[in-house]
Amino acid sequence: MRRNVVGAIVIGVAAAVLAANPAPAQSYPDRSVRIIIAFAAGGTIDTLGRIVAQKLGDAWGQSVFVENRPGAGGNIGAQAAAQSAPDGYTLHLGGQTLAVNVTLAPLKGFDPVRDLEPVIWIATARDVLMVPPNSPFRSVSELIAYAKVHPGELNYASLGPGSSGHLATTLFGDLAGIKLQHVPYNSFSQAVTDMIAGRISLWISTLGGAIGNIQAGKMRALAVSGRQRDAQLPDVPTFQELGVGFVDETSWYALFAPKGTPKDIIGKISADMNRILALPDMKARELTFGYRFIGGSPDVLAKMFQAEIGKWADVANSASLK
Repeated sequence: MRRNVVGAIVIGVAAAVLAANPAPAQSYPDRSVRIIIAFAAGGTIDTLGRIVAQKLGDAWGQSVFVENRPGAGGNIGAQAAAQSAPDGYTLHLGGQTLAVNVTLAPLKGFDPVRDLEPVIWIATARDVLMVPPNSPFRSVSELIAYAKVHPGELNYASLGPGSSGHLATTLFGDLAGIKLQHVPYNSFSQAVTDMIAGRISLWISTLGGAIGNIQAGKMRALAVSGRQRDAQLPDVPTFQELGVGFVDETSWYALFAPKGTPKDIIGKISADMNRILALPDMKARELTFGYRFIGGSPDVLAKMFQAEIGKWADVANSASLK
């Protein structure tokens, strides 16, 4: 009898403790959540981050805000996120630069595989090869033919070493067998200004950040990535159509959390994001911004991330990227 009484007391105390301290995912989030983006405002990843922040905020009934922490090819922002408390209240929206920097620009004391938890692979983005409106090149074949005869004469813009534009153009140049001169920019707007003025020969950018200028006639699109033409640019061929091996999207975006974040919180964020990606208005944004939403479990992201590290290690070891 005494044993039953003691057992009842223990169960009662345990229930009281659980009631006072609910499981993390049940009460999460009960305050604002920060999403760190390792690049300046205005680019495709920033646009996606603000969409994600708004949608998660609506779903959770809490403020979710974006904090831009640019620098060191994405390492500064990623490290800042990794060093934050592993409680789910700081997340990192990262991209392929996370995988590239493991080889190209490792940061002492920071390893994204060791220091970050995969949450969800959100999207990929189409790339578009553009030239200035007054460019003599009307096709990719003309551009490649000229670059082969004049190696290093044509230059291209990017938002810095390790950025999506830098990586995509390096990959394109290697596949096409041409040498191009890299001109990195800190400002998206300045790169656009120089491109329109003809001071830059070409630019491979994510479609979402470029479509407005293309449709306005300020830039001329020569090719897009992906296996089908883009609905917004039906007259622009794919790289695949042109016989260039640059087929699938090189730009991808995913949510990570600091290592040690509770698994149930990671599971909740992943599940909520999967529901958000399936919303009708998000499908419309796929078309507008050139995204392809992926979703899935944290394990899907973890496997993709490891594969990307290997892929970009091969590209980063090429002379052109060095």
